Amino acid sequence: MSKKTSLIILILATIVIHFAFFGRPNETVFDEVHFGKFVSAYYTHQYYFDIHPPGGKLIIAGFAKLFNFSPEYSFAEIGQPFPDNKYLALRFLPIVASALLPIVIYFLALELGLSVLGALGAGLMVSLENALVTHSRLILLDPFLLLFGFSALLFYFKYRSVNQHWKLKIVNWNLLLMAVFGGLAMSIKWTGIAFLGLAGIIELIDLIRAVSWKRIANLILYFAFIPLIFYFLIFVIHFSLLTKTGDGDAFMTPAFQNSLQNSYYAGDLSIKPLNIFQKFTELNVEMYQANKGLTAAHPYSSQWYTWPFLIRPIYYWNQSSSTVPAESKIYLLGNPVIWWASTVGVMYLLLSIVGKDLFKKKIPLILLGGWLVNYLPFIGIGRVMFLYHYFAALIFAILILVYMIDQSHNRRNIFIGLLIAAGAAFLYFAPLTYGFPLETHAFQNRMWLSSWQ
Repeated sequence: MSKKTSLIILILATIVIHFAFFGRPNETVFDEVHFGKFVSAYYTHQYYFDIHPPGGKLIIAGFAKLFNFSPEYSFAEIGQPFPDNKYLALRFLPIVASALLPIVIYFLALELGLSVLGALGAGLMVSLENALVTHSRLILLDPFLLLFGFSALLFYFKYRSVNQHWKLKIVNWNLLLMAVFGGLAMSIKWTGIAFLGLAGIIELIDLIRAVSWKRIANLILYFAFIPLIFYFLIFVIHFSLLTKTGDGDAFMTPAFQNSLQNSYYAGDLSIKPLNIFQKFTELNVEMYQANKGLTAAHPYSSQWYTWPFLIRPIYYWNQSSSTVPAESKIYLLGNPVIWWASTVGVMYLLLSIVGKDLFKKKIPLILLGGWLVNYLPFIGIGRVMFLYHYFAALIFAILILVYMIDQSHNRRNIFIGLLIAAGAAFLYFAPLTYGFPLETHAFQNRMWLSSWQ
């Protein structure tokens, strides 16, 4: 199969899968109760506080401005109906980002040396992953995190394929794009640093093998300075828009609140107002403290060691019907065929590496490193966590699975069988992805594990 044909197939598949039934349901779902309010704050200019950087909320708010969105909804509770179709402007970019992700994974797989069939398989499995699709259809941030993070890696490996050695140029476009997308990923959630971290580890290993001032200069410029500049600029925009007192005041010091209109400390001459760098530092410190302090339990939270086995999904939304004996539900439930097969792929790779010459091969080590840096850090996090925290590691697990299959002489038949099974599983669980009515027995038939309920 040619690259052109495979890419066309993937583009058509990802568009249909992601944009089918766009906008359903026309009610507030899951964490839209939070992010809808945060986006609306950029229109009222009332200061809010969130444990995540503002990049994703700013992107959504900026796009919605093009469609004359105005903050007319309260986003008060899950299930609250939207009075009109303006909410579609808020949900559009997350679903676009998620629809583009399989295409990025396709090109990344090719850059890593996988076959065209393997790259297509990777892209289709990311498209057919129910949990990724479910999460992308709402006003949520992870679609941006994944798109920007894997785009950063794509441009990094494009650089590696073009230049086997560092060359000090005025501008290296692949590295510049890596730095920009890496900085944007960090501006969505701090976990985005793992993508640049993976690339940085690879370069540090090369640097240890052959020390060069040119390499050191490029490491500082493209892996630290430029990403941090973009990260900082996101906060500059954030502060310039949130100029009035709001619900987030209570998290900030009097000196910070001094610059907010109508706040308790506004205009207090005894308080020295903070400059932009001090506000940036204070907010990031407070975000860290707030993340660290999230100890409250949640009925659909899960432990990190359960994620590869798809033990605990998340209940997002439900709607009972008075006319039919069925109930519509949205569950963040992964495609079990893809999820469990990818976990088997990771385990097989780990067993293959131990004591064998596969340890000398770069690609499996890079993929395993990507899985580890996006998974193991959660071991040390004490706050409540959820299945979606595994998304980045899941995609690396999919790439590992595809790599392992790609080494087989019978890879064509294996890919076809796996994709047929994944497609069937996607359709079977699609009612829980798109929120279609299911009668009680039909819903129970889909609860393969007792922990899914």
